[in-house]
Amino acid sequence: SDEINHPHDRLFRSVFSDAAEAAGFLQTALPAELRDKLDWATLNLKDGTFLDEALQESESDLLYEAAYRESGESEKSRERGERGKRLRLYLLFEHQSTPDPWMPFRLLKYCCRIWEAEIRDGTRPGELRLIVPLVFYQGGRGWRHSTEFADLFPKAVRGWPWVPRFEHVLVDQTGLGPDGVEGGVKGRIVQLLMMAAYGRHAEAALDGAARMLAALFPGGGMNYIRLFVLYVLATQDKAGTQAFDEALRRHGREQGGDIMSYAQQLLEEGRAEGRTEGTQQGKVEAVEGFLKVGVTWDVIEAATGLNETEFRALKERLSASNQPQGE
Repeated sequence: SDEINHPHDRLFRSVFSDAAEAAGFLQTALPAELRDKLDWATLNLKDGTFLDEALQESESDLLYEAAYRESGESEKSRERGERGKRLRLYLLFEHQSTPDPWMPFRLLKYCCRIWEAEIRDGTRPGELRLIVPLVFYQGGRGWRHSTEFADLFPKAVRGWPWVPRFEHVLVDQTGLGPDGVEGGVKGRIVQLLMMAAYGRHAEAALDGAARMLAALFPGGGMNYIRLFVLYVLATQDKAGTQAFDEALRRHGREQGGDIMSYAQQLLEEGRAEGRTEGTQQGKVEAVEGFLKVGVTWDVIEAATGLNETEFRALKERLSASNQPQGE
């Protein structure tokens, strides 16, 4: 399923497509001088993705729009009709395990695609809308590359007028601990689960996420609980899912409610699916063993229930599901 094969993308999009969750996260990520100019009540998600096709496995993107107030503009003048001034916030989630020195170049390409769409639509003749790009990074090691596009050029020419000036906001969470996570409840759970998925403070992060799950009940949070539990199953090994299960039980005793029982039920269903997949893997290994000693397909099918076509399809599916995430 999509939840299992692309868990980072699924988690990121499902939660941060919600304007309220996005606002809670972005307000902690943006520099204060920009954050204070935005009318956060106007934040809304725009359609489309602008990624290179080859990179869609390792990054996800969301484009927002919000009204802003220019420097020196009073609140009263904005209320009198200046709400039409809007900018774009382009959030790129980088979920490969190592940072990319070419990120400013990639971001500039993506921004150009957004501007191209704007020009085609003719929504702002003769003028481009400001885009503020942000990179949200949760990889295995800290981001050490420059966020300035000009730094991709030789040092001697960076000050020349022909070199574009372009910088992105970097949200590098590799140095963050579980207690430093900010934003709305669902946004914080996302960050904690990703922290654990990338092997940072895993036990504490899973414990914190399990504790926060109770805050989602009963306001329609069951689909989110399913999303979060499936992410744990897709990104954690047996020890990790067991630790999450134990944390759910512990906080369930403290806080009560059906939410913990539901999450634990999903965990058990996931383990059952894992046992089924283990049985299928055993079948694949048995067939391979038969083939090595020259057993014919009619005998193999009688013994395992798999013909040659079914065997190859099963082997391919299991191989795809075992690919490491975030690479």
